[in-house]
Amino acid sequence: MVAENIKNLLEKIDKTCADAGRVPDSVKLIAVSKTFGHEMILEAVKAGVFDIGESYVQELSGKHDQVSDPRIRWHFIGHLQSNKVKFVADWIHLIHSVDNDSVATEIQKRGAALKRKINVLVEVNTSGETTKFGLRPEGTAEFIGRIGRHPNVKVQGLMTVGPLSEDMDESRRAFRRLKKIFDDVNREGILHEPMTHLSMGMSHDFPVAIEEGSTMVRIGTAIFGSRTQSHVN
Repeated sequence: MVAENIKNLLEKIDKTCADAGRVPDSVKLIAVSKTFGHEMILEAVKAGVFDIGESYVQELSGKHDQVSDPRIRWHFIGHLQSNKVKFVADWIHLIHSVDNDSVATEIQKRGAALKRKINVLVEVNTSGETTKFGLRPEGTAEFIGRIGRHPNVKVQGLMTVGPLSEDMDESRRAFRRLKKIFDDVNREGILHEPMTHLSMGMSHDFPVAIEEGSTMVRIGTAIFGSRTQSHVN
């Protein structure tokens, strides 16, 4: 099931890219395995997907310990608390959800101790929904400028969660807003190196996200099926 779902997804990603005049390799598929066992991750890896996303630190750490394949690039996509950074700092590939100074400071501290730069994305709440984490769009550039001064924090781009709506026009507006912030920050030269990634789009709205410039789509249900298990943070 997982292999067939991934095959269908990659075909749809390629077609969406082609229709939007984009190169297919410009969009990375991240398989979001939260609540599913490590054996499902192994199925995704066997099908050629090496970018694995998790939303809870304890679950991510446990799966990292269970699945030792060095080809896997682990992504943390959930809300990150500063006291949990230490559990992933030495091996995480990319943290998608930095949205406050305390977390950025802790990432800097851990990165300096480990003598490594930790790659992050800044999370922006582009829909204005009060139930979501993320920075307000109007404060994002200033925040990026601040945390960009941390030598062991490498800001590679932005992330957003699309609106909880089946209206793809609403999703498109949210994704366009993130792309505009991305372009403005790069144009203004706020960081020493330009940002390269936009993490936006999930199972129900990733085609629209790709059309609006996403470079990473975070797909769970369309790969692994509906979630019925509980999680631990």
